[in-house]
Amino acid sequence: MKIASFNINGIKARLPALLAWLEESKPDVVLLQEVKSVDENFPREPIKDLGYRIETHGQKSFNGVAILSKLPLEDVSRQLPGDDEDTQARWIEATVIGDKEAVRVCGLYLPNGNPAPGPKYDYKLSWMERMHTHAQKLMTLEEPALMAGDYNVIPQAEDCWDVTPWLNDALFLPKSRRAFERVKNLGFTDAFRACNRMPMNYTFWDYQAGAWNKNNGIRIDHFLLTPQCADLLVDCQIDRNVRGREKPSDHVPIWLELEA
Repeated sequence: MKIASFNINGIKARLPALLAWLEESKPDVVLLQEVKSVDENFPREPIKDLGYRIETHGQKSFNGVAILSKLPLEDVSRQLPGDDEDTQARWIEATVIGDKEAVRVCGLYLPNGNPAPGPKYDYKLSWMERMHTHAQKLMTLEEPALMAGDYNVIPQAEDCWDVTPWLNDALFLPKSRRAFERVKNLGFTDAFRACNRMPMNYTFWDYQAGAWNKNNGIRIDHFLLTPQCADLLVDCQIDRNVRGREKPSDHVPIWLELEA
């Protein structure tokens, strides 16, 4: 089972790029972030033509997450538990029925949090606390499960081209990184780091200041796996070359393969 995560940065603007990558990479499941579309306007037909079922949790102009799957989906739920008044579309999850295993997949678009300090950073930290609570529940199930998407967290210095510009940024502040580690310490595996320990592996390059050409990137898109899911892990890689194509997202896909 090949599962990918991709912050598409606007499904309508990037649809040709997404379709080209889907045909090339052929993932079984894709977790999309920043689709920036309400559910009824999501461009379903071209994606369905490639064999994907589609589940969305959209929001006009901002946020929005989706699951594309060639495999059966069960028990789809939307919105991260813990705050009924939170209207931002940042979480979607479902059980994917594979040939060998069922895997619970959670797609997330974690708040950016800037400027920090401030209410946006407070929201980021409270959202991460809710994610921690939900992650605990996933662990108690003792089943293959993963949480994947744009975490807007740079976990370590080696996940950044240069930490100096990021020292006061919400993506690298100590509280953000500690909250990420706190989730990991429940027993989750960072899939990419389990497969590749080398620095200079990034998933995001800003559109400004020639960041892509200079390789001034950061790794903020992550797969966190429960122990039962980590036992199925075969590989995890970043499709870096996608960033150099026409009208790209500022993120690139990250994917893993499971024996499922």
